[in-house]
Amino acid sequence: MQYIETKAQLREVYGQAWPDAIRKQMRQLDRHARRFLELSPMVMIGSQDAQGRADVTPRGDKPGFVLPLDDRRIALPDRPGNNRLDTFENILDDPTVGLLFLIPGVNETLRINGAGRITADADLCARFSINENPARSVLIVEIQEVFLHCAKAFLRSGFWAHEHWPHRSELPTLGEMVRDQLDIDAPAADLDAALAEAYKTTLW
Repeated sequence: MQYIETKAQLREVYGQAWPDAIRKQMRQLDRHARRFLELSPMVMIGSQDAQGRADVTPRGDKPGFVLPLDDRRIALPDRPGNNRLDTFENILDDPTVGLLFLIPGVNETLRINGAGRITADADLCARFSINENPARSVLIVEIQEVFLHCAKAFLRSGFWAHEHWPHRSELPTLGEMVRDQLDIDAPAADLDAALAEAYKTTLW
């Protein structure tokens, strides 16, 4: 198999980008990007470590959980998790991040690329309090690029169309998968019950 190894070879296959696809790229938030952030409850964050090993992680919260500090900076709260800290450790190695914001039922997405920094500033963390629980820390992203992404991927996949969704029974429960992957000697039902209880008590 032959692989494409240069940008010139890549352009031979795809041609040049549509002019509007380049022109739509902005350096700061406009009113449409701000409105998208107000309605978005979910973002995917891409990062990489010092060796270039990539990672993508989801962050979700109540719609509008990402706060624009000004036209060039946004703030994302971090909530209790498993303390792997893949994204944050990557950002300490390399601040470059790529963010993809989603709104349920909307086929278009918002992309923001920039540089991330982490703060545990008490006042800022308190601004993101839910149920009297402040954010553990806050990721500040200095915007370098922001633009809307077209709907083709979601239209092709039928992602938001219920009739395309598989039945949940087609995939094992998380307890079943964790039991098998970690070789845990415990009933999967017990693991699922423990996970369900943790979800109730540790979301915020």
